Amino acid sequence: MSQNFADRLAQSVKSKGNAVLVGIDPRPDQLPSHWIESFQGDVVRAVQEFGTEVVRTVAPLVPAVKFQMAFYEALGPTGMIALEATANCARENGLLVIMDGKRNDIGSTAAAYATAYVGSPEGGPENSSPAWTSDALTINPYLGGEGITPFLQGCRHTGAGLFLLVRTSNPSAGEFQDLIADGKPVYRHVADRMMNWAEPFRGECGYSSLGAVVGATSPAQLAELRQVLRGIWILVPGYGAQGGTAADVAVAFDEQGLGAIVNNSRGITFAYQKSEFATRFGSNWQASVREATLTMIKDLAKHTAKT
Repeated sequence: MSQNFADRLAQSVKSKGNAVLVGIDPRPDQLPSHWIESFQGDVVRAVQEFGTEVVRTVAPLVPAVKFQMAFYEALGPTGMIALEATANCARENGLLVIMDGKRNDIGSTAAAYATAYVGSPEGGPENSSPAWTSDALTINPYLGGEGITPFLQGCRHTGAGLFLLVRTSNPSAGEFQDLIADGKPVYRHVADRMMNWAEPFRGECGYSSLGAVVGATSPAQLAELRQVLRGIWILVPGYGAQGGTAADVAVAFDEQGLGAIVNNSRGITFAYQKSEFATRFGSNWQASVREATLTMIKDLAKHTAKT
């Protein structure tokens, strides 16, 4: 995994011809009808097999998947084993793996998080690889540079990537992120500082392996930050179930159709719950997942440059 993450992501997006990021958020109560029963009530096994089925279904179509770690952590120790097994399946099927844990801390604790998901800050051939199967990790910047440095050091040794929360898609995001300090919103201060952190990690594609999370639910801010965050990959949540549209996210891309990956979790993984897919595919929920993915690919293509 020594190649710069930004370059690997650019290659994968170009290879698949789209920037769809499939989010895997395995809520047990939303799994297909009788799915858990088919595993004799073993919820963890059902979640793992569901995730691997989603992975195998979307792997030929998209460049990457994002695992929402909280849903696996909620299942206890065996849930984390299921997460690792599913992430390995994704890697084996040629997908880039983004772990969505929004981790951060300071000092040795931040170093431990970095060691787990992007690589040891200490480096060296014996201990540089991350403990978990992961190509990139989401992190929270609000502890400042002291909390970011260990992650950057880990990425320097392994080529892994990071996605820094800059302006999130949740309804209450503005309570803190939009507050004005020294004449501009807090999220702009984060973006400005990020540009300094990102510069040493630029790949041959011109983008940095330190990316940003900017939600689709605030299109004006997304457009603003695209102009500020030159050479920064933007992970865009909020498309689909949260209300963001392809037209909203179009501003996140450059003229080559690069620079952004657009996440869709519930709209793809639980597509079989929608009447339009249920009517067509019935109990074949994998077909619903595949069709929802293709639908999103076509939707984004209408509004963005070809990759």
